[in-house]
Amino acid sequence: MKRALGVTVLALIVLGSSCGKSGTGPVAGTLQVQLTSPNSGADSAIVFTVTSPAALTSVTAGAGLRVFAQPLGGTTTRVALTGRLTTSTTILTIGVANVNAASQYSGTIQGVAQPNYVLRLAPFTGYALTFMK
Repeated sequence: MKRALGVTVLALIVLGSSCGKSGTGPVAGTLQVQLTSPNSGADSAIVFTVTSPAALTSVTAGAGLRVFAQPLGGTTTRVALTGRLTTSTTILTIGVANVNAASQYSGTIQGVAQPNYVLRLAPFTGYALTFMK
């Protein structure tokens, strides 16, 4: 009887300690930022702001691009990229505290330049940034 009571108490302790833990907590990692552009391949620079639920941990330019970013640390980070910008390629990889929160990341485009670095005029219709795992 004492043994059965001990096993029951142990089972309750194990079950109680695991309640409320779904196993789907924050997972640090990276997100890829892709550009949609009506001028794919005909832009050579872009400036945008990333808005995030937590500070970015890193920014890395996509292949063939060069990145300039303000110091990381807030929930908004301004980024400039130079190089040939094409649609459906990763233009930037960002380090994040939780890849499961990808839908909470967004980007606002402030400027786009042509290959001769002449700025395109706002609004930037047809341009979009997508954040994905």
